[in-house]
Amino acid sequence: MTNSDDRGRLVLNHSTHLDGLIPILERLVRCRGIRTVTPGVIGRAKGHVPQLKVRVSVPIRGGFKAIARYGKTVQEVFVLTTLSKGELETTLAQLLNG
Repeated sequence: MTNSDDRGRLVLNHSTHLDGLIPILERLVRCRGIRTVTPGVIGRAKGHVPQLKVRVSVPIRGGFKAIARYGKTVQEVFVLTTLSKGELETTLAQLLNG
């Protein structure tokens, strides 16, 4: 899963991020096929999620938009990748679970 020659980059352009999200994204950029990961806008959700979850949402040019949720907070995450949606979902699940 990891290849130092193919390491992506994490763009930290906001001063605030969901608790626990950045360590997950730092590990994600070390995975093969990940080029760029950019956390985006933070917002509030109606429901409460007791632990950090990241769901792949919609395709974007060159990758996918994902939605990270924790508590009542949500944050967009843009992932530029050569992975398929299923491969990205599997990779994120592995990172979140261990």
